[in-house]
Amino acid sequence: MAIAGGAHTPRSEANLFRFCPFWSSGNASSSSSSLSSSAHNNHNHRSEGNNTATSASASSSSSSSAKTVSAVARSLFPPRRRLRLDPSSCLYFPYEPGKQVRSAVRLKNTSKSYVAFKFQTTAPKSCYMRPPGGIIAPGESLIATVFKFVEQPENNEKMSDQKNKVKFKIMSLKVKEGVDYVPELFDEQKDLVSVERILKVVFIDPERPSPALEKLKRQLNEADAAVEARKKPPPVEVGPRVVAEGLVIDEWKERRERYLARQQVQAVDSV
Repeated sequence: MAIAGGAHTPRSEANLFRFCPFWSSGNASSSSSSLSSSAHNNHNHRSEGNNTATSASASSSSSSSAKTVSAVARSLFPPRRRLRLDPSSCLYFPYEPGKQVRSAVRLKNTSKSYVAFKFQTTAPKSCYMRPPGGIIAPGESLIATVFKFVEQPENNEKMSDQKNKVKFKIMSLKVKEGVDYVPELFDEQKDLVSVERILKVVFIDPERPSPALEKLKRQLNEADAAVEARKKPPPVEVGPRVVAEGLVIDEWKERRERYLARQQVQAVDSV
């Protein structure tokens, strides 16, 4: 008898599958589940790659957003001022065209730490400051002198028309005690530098008395006196303690001699 190929299914098995259809469906579902699981794995791999790229972009965007927030915070909430200026918003110059004139501003350190300051101007060719920078101890103050060349007016320009052409900026930086001032401090620590004030130039009539002119004269006199005091050499210590000891010894000798003289006189009288 001829035997058919392996694809022939016995009648008993066919009947069994007919009565238990969920077995065949189970075999089909197993194959479909294997296909779906492989597809799911591929989807997971793609999702993981997308998640990695998303997390990297999210981290970069979060860092950039943090920088943006910090920049906005610095602009909205400026740092606390370390210096108090007098005058606080402008520099008064005598209006004398064709001459070099002077102004003055007092800088006082109102913080509890040492503060370095630095001047900048929009007209460095015609203006300069003395001192251009330095370090102020807590609670101390100094008067800075500002020199400016006043140009001749053009086209009948009035004195009041020149007040906004030149500006001065004063910057501050918190430093440690004992640090020597160098201008490079402000370049090395740019993020910690604060702009204290931007001072405008205001011209005043030197022939017309005013409170601003009188105050300017007082500050300039004080600044000149401070410069002269710094030029004087420090006093040399003579040694007052040694001199005092010498005076005491000389006085003791005089008393001793007078005492011995009295003793000799009494001895002669007794004889």
